[in-house]
Amino acid sequence: MMRAEGVAEVTDADFDAEVLGAELPVLVEFTADWCGPCRQLAPVLSATAAQEAGRLKVVQLDVDANPEITARYAVLSMPTLMVFRAGEPVKSMVGARPKRRLLQELEDVIRTGA
Repeated sequence: MMRAEGVAEVTDADFDAEVLGAELPVLVEFTADWCGPCRQLAPVLSATAAQEAGRLKVVQLDVDANPEITARYAVLSMPTLMVFRAGEPVKSMVGARPKRRLLQELEDVIRTGA
């Protein structure tokens, strides 16, 4: 899997602890090596992780290597971006997007906890 710089990788084994148990909201990218739009999204995720450090945790999950979590959240398209807060998915987005648009879509979740 092409990992975005500064973005941790989570697995079926540690997803509950790293994502559901996190104090901050967590943006999870469901990704795969074969996914072109996922590669386009990597620098956006890296920049978002750096810019929002302390307000948002950003992680990636390889769907091919982690079928349990992928199935749990019925992820069918890559990239799927899900935001989790207090152990619950609160927002879902499908497809690559520029950093500015991603930050706009995340702002309500980060700022208000919506």
